[in-house]
Amino acid sequence: MKSKLTIWTGFSLAAALAGSGLAGCTNADTNSNKASEEGPTTAKAGEGGEHGIGALPLPNRLAFMAGHVEAGLALYRAGEPKSAAPHLLHPVSETHASEREGLSELGFDASLFEAVSAALDEGRPASEIEGQLKAAEANLREVQAQAGGDPAEILRFLMETATAEYAIAVTEGAITDPAEYQDAWGFVVVAKRVAARLEEPGSSRTAEALGAMLSAWPEGAPTGAPSGAPSGDAKPASADEVAQLAAKVLLTLPSE
Repeated sequence: MKSKLTIWTGFSLAAALAGSGLAGCTNADTNSNKASEEGPTTAKAGEGGEHGIGALPLPNRLAFMAGHVEAGLALYRAGEPKSAAPHLLHPVSETHASEREGLSELGFDASLFEAVSAALDEGRPASEIEGQLKAAEANLREVQAQAGGDPAEILRFLMETATAEYAIAVTEGAITDPAEYQDAWGFVVVAKRVAARLEEPGSSRTAEALGAMLSAWPEGAPTGAPSGAPSGDAKPASADEVAQLAAKVLLTLPSE
């Protein structure tokens, strides 16, 4: 997916991505959340799903999955397993199988994530399996390194996706979809890691812009509060504010 260095509003970018079938994780996450409450976190094929993700270049698919995993692990470690469950389904469930095509050849170890999912189902606290969580994180990062890809292109994809999902998550000054709010945060966290692969001085400028974008979420994100909303009476940043921060990130990238 190619993007132009245009200052999108949250609405216009969300609409553009919705048209391509890439925006929104709500259906899959809703079904996954239901599954996590009713039993093991395993979804049936064809139930929900991330329409269009399987058609993306492999490095972008990996970045997309990594964003979900970042959000899920952060929520699990924060003591919010029900919120973590739908995010952590991406590396293990049939619903999200298209995201994982071709990953085993790069060393992706699904068993690590299956163990995390099992611990989540069993109600074990994250502190008991911290070693497994770190192993899963390390495996996914190694696979990303093996997959390569143009970091600037991956960053454009992540900025588009984060902005679109944030526009779904925050409406009229309130968080109306906590799962998308959490996802958007995860995509920006992954983007900051990808930015380290850019050549200097661009890498530092991009990392700085991404740090400013992350400040749109409160301390302790992606949770902030059990609902996923900022704690206290603070309102979340608007979708337009996040879109403008993303546009500043795009302006630090090398020309296409």
